[in-house]
Amino acid sequence: MKIGILQTGTTPEAMRAHFGEYGDLFVNLLADQGLTFQIWDVEHMDFPSGPHDADGWLITGSRHGSYEDHPFIPPLEELIRSIYAEGVPLVGICFGHQIIAQALGGKVEKFAGGWSVGPTDYDFSGEPIRLNAWHQDQVTVRPAEAEVCGRSEHCENAALVYGKRAYTVQAHPEHSRDFFVNLAESRGRGLVPDPLLEAALARKDLSLDNQKLAHRIAGFFREGVIA
Repeated sequence: MKIGILQTGTTPEAMRAHFGEYGDLFVNLLADQGLTFQIWDVEHMDFPSGPHDADGWLITGSRHGSYEDHPFIPPLEELIRSIYAEGVPLVGICFGHQIIAQALGGKVEKFAGGWSVGPTDYDFSGEPIRLNAWHQDQVTVRPAEAEVCGRSEHCENAALVYGKRAYTVQAHPEHSRDFFVNLAESRGRGLVPDPLLEAALARKDLSLDNQKLAHRIAGFFREGVIA
């Protein structure tokens, strides 16, 4: 099964040689799931010709806000609606989670409660799952088709499922401990409030459930289920 990765952001330059680009993080996360991949750098206007260029689609995270004025956002929203209409399975992570909701009629805003960063505990329909978070924006209004399937104390709409058409998650299953620590130091200083960033770094060694999400994502691509 071929998964098209729509890359909407760029890894900080100081981290690129070691970790690769955002698309590479997902190739690594899903390496054992029997999938193949092609990456389109949509942030720099490299788009597929249509929704059937892949058997499933994944939209990455980004430092951009989905509500901001960037050239790639309107055509990405149009592509999302085409993928959704054609019933090709679609997964979104962080920015991907947000832009899918926005494209399908939801609303994304800077959350009044501020940032969520570092190892964070989520309730995925009764299953506790810990993932690294890195966001201030949130989906504040869900599209009509979306059902909540994951939440945290800080984020009510932390994971959404749209029938068998789309599955989206606010947190970052592709962020390892080392990636988070490097991101905190290279991009977090001066952006995330220092007390919050230091508290997140103090939790950096907590175990993560990234592979649980990898299994859920692969299951959704293959069968339209997230169990």
